[in-house]
Amino acid sequence: MSQQFKLKSFNERLFEDLRDPEFAEAYLQDAWEDTTEEFLVALRKYIQANGGMDRCAEKAHVTREALERMLSEKGSPEMRSLRAVLQASGIRFSIAGDPDRSPELTAA
Repeated sequence: MSQQFKLKSFNERLFEDLRDPEFAEAYLQDAWEDTTEEFLVALRKYIQANGGMDRCAEKAHVTREALERMLSEKGSPEMRSLRAVLQASGIRFSIAGDPDRSPELTAA
């Protein structure tokens, strides 16, 4: 008798992990610190794992097609649109100072 193991695809496993709030936060934070393109793709995967693109588009008051364009590797969403998508996805965006860098903007 042979045993068969069903291996999950990378995306199946990732989508399961993205349903865990702590994992999702770390995943999105890491992508944010990498590149804009990585962040947009990571956000798309988060949305797909947590309700789907149709639901997010509806809650963000954008079309699914517009959402897909925004969250593509070549996406360039306006801040207003990105804010709506983040809010629809239940993600709070915050800003914090980087302790490893000193502010370079100083009054003359």
